[in-house]
Amino acid sequence: MKRDDEDLSAQNVRQLLLKRSNWFEEQMVNSAGRYGYGFVTPAMNRLFAHMSRKPVSISELARRLAVSRQAVHQTVAEACRRGILELVDDPCDARVRKVRFTDKGLAMIRSASQSVGNIEAALERRLGAKDFAALRRILEREW
Repeated sequence: MKRDDEDLSAQNVRQLLLKRSNWFEEQMVNSAGRYGYGFVTPAMNRLFAHMSRKPVSISELARRLAVSRQAVHQTVAEACRRGILELVDDPCDARVRKVRFTDKGLAMIRSASQSVGNIEAALERRLGAKDFAALRRILEREW
């Protein structure tokens, strides 16, 4: 039986990027558990990655994530139940509610930032400094 890594040469760039993105996301979700946020799902992790410090509408998050508003609403509702997100009124449009991080959510984001640094350091050790720097340079370029 072949390991996943043995099949990489047969995969296209899109598949390779997805595989590595999934690896990074798995590391983030595992790390969340170590910081006391074990309830964070991969869907929440992706949602949080597309949020900024400013409130954002569910419709905008759905566009950013390329998923339905209903899917975003479900994920936001669960994060609200966990005290990570909250819905606030849009001062410009009374019909719209926006999503933002709570204080607990901002603390989680600080932990997540530490996790990203740790994961990147581990990746650099795995790839070597030269290849890690090359990977960063390539990913930072406009495509």
